[in-house]
Amino acid sequence: MQLSHLEPKEVFYYFEEICAIPHGSGNTRKISDYLVRFASEKNLRYIQDEWNNVIIFKNGSEGYETSAPVMLQGHIDMVCEKESDYQIDFLTEGLCLEEKDGIISARGTTLGGDDGIAVAYMLALLASDTIAHPPLETVFTVDEETGMTGAAALDCSPLKSRIMLNLDSEDEGCLLVSCAGGVCAAAHLPYIRTEKEGFPATLEIGGLLGGHSGVEIDKGRANANMLLGRTLYQLSKILYFDLISVQGGLKDNAIPREASAEILFSCEKDMNKAADLLSQLERIYRREYHATEKQITLSLTPEASVLKSPDTEQQAAKNPDTEISKQVRKKAAALNGETTEKIITALVTLPNGIQKMSNDIEGLVQTSLNLGILETRENEIRFSFSVRSSINTEKEELTDRLACLMEVLGGNVTLSGDYPAWEYKKESPLREQMVSVFEKQYGHAPVIQAIHAGVECGLFAGKMEHLDCVSFGPDIKDIHTPNERMEAESVRRTWEYLLEILKVLR
Repeated sequence: MQLSHLEPKEVFYYFEEICAIPHGSGNTRKISDYLVRFASEKNLRYIQDEWNNVIIFKNGSEGYETSAPVMLQGHIDMVCEKESDYQIDFLTEGLCLEEKDGIISARGTTLGGDDGIAVAYMLALLASDTIAHPPLETVFTVDEETGMTGAAALDCSPLKSRIMLNLDSEDEGCLLVSCAGGVCAAAHLPYIRTEKEGFPATLEIGGLLGGHSGVEIDKGRANANMLLGRTLYQLSKILYFDLISVQGGLKDNAIPREASAEILFSCEKDMNKAADLLSQLERIYRREYHATEKQITLSLTPEASVLKSPDTEQQAAKNPDTEISKQVRKKAAALNGETTEKIITALVTLPNGIQKMSNDIEGLVQTSLNLGILETRENEIRFSFSVRSSINTEKEELTDRLACLMEVLGGNVTLSGDYPAWEYKKESPLREQMVSVFEKQYGHAPVIQAIHAGVECGLFAGKMEHLDCVSFGPDIKDIHTPNERMEAESVRRTWEYLLEILKVLR
């Protein structure tokens, strides 16, 4: 066990157990069954539904038997991102945890602290015989990262609490009390292929930071898919080429770090022109994003065959680090010229990033969207967006704008995973109690915050009348990226804070 030396031991024990179980979005059956086995072993009442959501109930501790129940909630799925050269099958393999100087991470992948730490907190509470607490209704939802579909499908009628502690925040010292609503918007552009002959090559954009499309959307980070569109358009201004495929990003709610395009050039001379332009564009992009993206890379790799002749062997002997190769002319099923033009037009003109800032809360992004996935599917190019807004009508206007453009290009837009905004409550007894407990523990007031990211509180508040909820959690940095890391001391302090909150909720 990599984390057995850390405190609180019970929390890190369950966190490590969770990380050993594959639990990416859409692959939650194993971890759902793990929760059911846990509840059975502890003789706790539970409900497991057909979507793999789990609710586990526990009676109040001594002196709290008749207290009003409290709901704790977090999600059991994680975003599965990895370094390009790291080998892992997220469907069958767990994570390789690492810890150094109190900072916890996973080798080559996302950590899943979002929201595995919530699951660990709740299991540690349920397993304890000594912690003081009211009756508990612990709710473990699935697929939060892909549209909150688990929370949307959950039957809340067995839940009697009207106090909810959501454990899905990543900034210690911040109490979240409002969030944006969102929807997944997939734009579909049909294509036609034609058999053509030319010189194939792969254009790649990489080295970007990426990040959460809500939390990091205002950090000035580049979107690899949008840079790909800009790059292809600049190429199209100086030479002709056909696209074979385009792809970039893995999750619509993660800012894509990499994107690529397979290109068919008509001649070798055009490939050389393209390589020269990419060198110029790499310098331009690095200058434009100098404050946030210092490692942007653009490359063009021709499909090549290695030459074996006396001349080339002599060259190789003089410079063994130089690969001697010849660019190959071949036939390929390329997208026709009209489709290539439409794809580039879409990538250049589709909206992306911040669309509006809040007039009411300083520094809060009000409306945004993120082109998180670009992929070439059978018979269509798919552009998948995470659209967010704290104003429902602005969210609708943005999806209408996407639909309008795609209709002109001969495509269409489909929506899924729509979830409501969590509106701010002016009167919140729970918030007041949590502020008081925080001030006693930390010696200063917490930050009361609204965020642009989605939180499941909005769905629960919509289903459960008069629900009073607050979201909080320990420090977790760079979520949804392989750089994700969690501070052990922050986990400990947040655990102690949670226990004090439960003490006062009598």
